[in-house]
Amino acid sequence: MINYYSDAQKLAQKEFRRCIAAGEHPYPPVLDAFISPDQFSCGVDLGLVQVPMEFVVGTRTQARTNAFARNFMPLMPEGSEFAGKWERLCHAHLDEGIREPVKVYEYMNRFYVEEGNKRVSVLKFFGAEMVEARVTRIMPEVRNEETALYFEFVEFYRVSRVNYIEFSKPGSYVRLQQLLGKSSGELWSDDDRNGFHAAYCYFRSAYEAKGGGKLTSTVGDAMLAYMEVYGYQDLCSKTGAEIKKSVSQVWEEITLQQEQAPIDVKLAPEAEKPEGLLAKVLPKSDRPMKVAFIHDKVPALSGWTYGHELGREHVMRVFGDEIETEAFFNALDSDPREMLEKAVADGCSVIFTTSPRLMPASLRAAVEHPKVTVLNCSLNMSHRYIRTYYARMYEAKFIAGVIAGSLAGGSDVGYICDYPIFGQVAGINAFALGVQTVDPAARVCLEWSSVGGVEAATARLTDRGIRLVSSQDLARLRDNGRAPFGLAVIDGPNQSTLAMPVWQWGVYYEALLRRIRDKSFQSEYTESHKALNYYWGMSAGVIEMRYSDKLPDATRKLAGLIEKSIRAGICDPFLGPLYDQSGRQILGKNQVLSTEQIIDMSWLNENVIGSIPSYDDLDDTGKATVGIAGIMTSNREK
Repeated sequence: MINYYSDAQKLAQKEFRRCIAAGEHPYPPVLDAFISPDQFSCGVDLGLVQVPMEFVVGTRTQARTNAFARNFMPLMPEGSEFAGKWERLCHAHLDEGIREPVKVYEYMNRFYVEEGNKRVSVLKFFGAEMVEARVTRIMPEVRNEETALYFEFVEFYRVSRVNYIEFSKPGSYVRLQQLLGKSSGELWSDDDRNGFHAAYCYFRSAYEAKGGGKLTSTVGDAMLAYMEVYGYQDLCSKTGAEIKKSVSQVWEEITLQQEQAPIDVKLAPEAEKPEGLLAKVLPKSDRPMKVAFIHDKVPALSGWTYGHELGREHVMRVFGDEIETEAFFNALDSDPREMLEKAVADGCSVIFTTSPRLMPASLRAAVEHPKVTVLNCSLNMSHRYIRTYYARMYEAKFIAGVIAGSLAGGSDVGYICDYPIFGQVAGINAFALGVQTVDPAARVCLEWSSVGGVEAATARLTDRGIRLVSSQDLARLRDNGRAPFGLAVIDGPNQSTLAMPVWQWGVYYEALLRRIRDKSFQSEYTESHKALNYYWGMSAGVIEMRYSDKLPDATRKLAGLIEKSIRAGICDPFLGPLYDQSGRQILGKNQVLSTEQIIDMSWLNENVIGSIPSYDDLDDTGKATVGIAGIMTSNREK
């Protein structure tokens, strides 16, 4: 008869020695040691649950814990009563299976055994993936930064009853639900659970075969990264061999997930590197570079698209016959991937996609065509195979706020924002801080054009008697003058623009294309292991302010002085102290926000009247945009 106990004991002794050498506790952790009695009295009965064996890590009480090493293998001597019971359980498991459920407590999605330690030990020895258990959940006493992800998991478990997939970053469970095509709070069916488990197992096998076990990120992090590129249905439809091939194709995207700060934000064009200078004296290709610009709308109906088309025309003027450009419109009217494939087939080696909504298709194209450079106009996207570009519009919004504050005379002013996406809340707060700088009594009334349209948002402000409004940065051609743009004074049907922030997309595109041509763009990729986001500002010339002759001279001089200071880097719109709407201090005196804090901003300044809209309140375009590039707040779905 095989002596399984002897083999298991050797594993225990090996783990015991490893823990001692590493300065770790050599026995399974005890839940009683770090949970208060009051928490046990408030436990939640989850019933009979299939528990991932790898998440069973400890015991409820101190009793018998010294009988096991940290890996739950037995330490007691051979020939002991304990060893005999353990060995009999082995044979029972092999003959008919261990059928009696164990009893465990779950805390932070880790399980601690109250009854059935030896059953768990035997099942771990034989490599069981799951154990049937009666589970009581113990909730953390407080919700803070350390427990926030767990509370997100609890909500996910409520709708899915899935406990084996884990993530390391907040928002991931919400994003998984989205990628599965489910709304927030939508319950899973048995078929959903079975299909997802099969897909997870196939993916995990491919991931571990590639070496995923050596990464510090989770299998869930990797699977989410894979699904961002290929989608869930693609994962479900592929064979194991096909999944392995696809995992290899997106491996850099997967390894990026282990970075605590996965994004490298470039705040200004870097100085040319030696290889960039050398490229200028090397023979140039006789063939022009072909560049595609892919838009989600048409210029006649979208000021955003119109601005990017002005940028494309700038590129054509500057580079002449050295660069050929091609424009594609209404990419979302059908499958945008087809438009990207058309651009590749046409010989385009550089593709700019000008909307966050085009990110999924752009990412897929970048993975499948590694020799093509694809950039997406968005912010705070942690993707390795595609770079993003955006501008620090909040710098110009601060100047517009100063102008508004100087003219407000203590009255409220209005601000209309499009979508609650990365970068936009910074614009709201910068404007509000500009107003506050010169008129502490003035308040900023916030409305959203993605809730009912820009005309309705304007009407909500003017109905409150507000005449000074900051709105879109470019005129929307279809509005025929009905909606304001820039910082405008509205007087009934009449409006007069006083100042306007302008996106200089031509300057941006010219600088990026020059970096691609001189190879410095490519060297940035090889020198970094992170996602590259370009977030240039007024100092790079990609944002400008334009002023009306109707603006008072003193106000114009003040605005010009601040603009020069921002360009020179000596004026920071987010200089503390800063307070949010509830009066909570965000930043102390003379402190400044980091770039990451500015990008991730989800609070509103103390003088803002209004709120960030819920996901359900947005129009369809708003929902689609926020679903990809939206900030994470407590009151809405990402």
